[in-house]
Amino acid sequence: MFAVIETGGKQYRVEKGDVLDVELLPIAAEAGGKIAFERVLMVFGEGGTRVGNPVIPGARVEATLVDAVRGPKVRILKHKRRKNERRRAGHRQDLLRVRVESIVV
Repeated sequence: MFAVIETGGKQYRVEKGDVLDVELLPIAAEAGGKIAFERVLMVFGEGGTRVGNPVIPGARVEATLVDAVRGPKVRILKHKRRKNERRRAGHRQDLLRVRVESIVV
């Protein structure tokens, strides 16, 4: 059984036991805390495929917060030609690492 969820403006295909990094959520939970993703777009399992319009009512994916991590560094280089103007910056996104515990339909 797998599901497609939406969080942080991105879509993820998840199964029970998957560990994934998602955008920082507006919750104040420490490691071991429970998280529920309510925006379930599709579920595929024993009962066939259910597709939401846009979400499946009553469906949710329950997960456990593993840790708060940082994504890879993204380098940004800007310059203007013939002006000797250069600027360099970087960015690292804050992420939450979660483990999927169950898919409730």
